[in-house]
Amino acid sequence: MAVKGSVPDQGAIVPHLVVRDAQEALAFYQAAFDAQLLFRSPSPSGAGEHLHLKVWDSLIQVSTEEPAQRQQRVEGALLASPETLSGSTCVFQVAVVNVDDAYKRAVDAGASPAMPPTDMFWGDRYGWVRDPFGHMWALSQILEVLTPEQIEERMRGFAAQMKGPSR
Repeated sequence: MAVKGSVPDQGAIVPHLVVRDAQEALAFYQAAFDAQLLFRSPSPSGAGEHLHLKVWDSLIQVSTEEPAQRQQRVEGALLASPETLSGSTCVFQVAVVNVDDAYKRAVDAGASPAMPPTDMFWGDRYGWVRDPFGHMWALSQILEVLTPEQIEERMRGFAAQMKGPSR
């Protein structure tokens, strides 16, 4: 199969995830998210792999962290994994048919529960998992389509609940 560049469609955004071990990540993403491997190549340093995956209807790239980056641990390090950086700076949000099923499948495959699926004020059922490599995934399912005014009204009610009872 021919590879149509790293981003096959102009204007598309393709996340590039850096992990400690691309092979372990592939196994997890296949088990948790039914990922399909589209392309695989060794990394330029020979220390790991670079993968192109289809996850749901999206493309992602996954690369093994370069050993020099792991040792540097300096601000602005390139191609460092969330494990090396002690956290992730983004959340990958995906709409799924059934949040509860997707959440359970991810956790059963090795993800850590971060926020259990919950019906949210903006009309979605929504939950978060942290994959074994430190990346956060938000799983969402549309329950109802709301106007901005309805969302704002519900958000005020949600904020009031978060504050607790008035004294």
